[in-house]
Amino acid sequence: MTNDGNPYCRVCGLLQPGLPWGEDGKTPSWDICDCCGSEFGYHDATPTGILRARNAWIAKGCPWFEESERPPDWNMKEQLRHAQQL
Repeated sequence: MTNDGNPYCRVCGLLQPGLPWGEDGKTPSWDICDCCGSEFGYHDATPTGILRARNAWIAKGCPWFEESERPPDWNMKEQLRHAQQL
């Protein structure tokens, strides 16, 4: 989550339909981000893991894990503004 209270993926900043880390902010859902493919509670459990997953996703050209969910006007740089700052 970011300071605006919305549930964003810590790795890529995609707004999530649910709470990736639960109501308490400490219990991962184990869901998968449609954009970067990160598993909440695994790839984003530590700052090192977040950075590793983000760098790997960017190095691959920021492909969507679920391409059918990609908005036609998607802007990767705008989305990354919502990712956890490390």
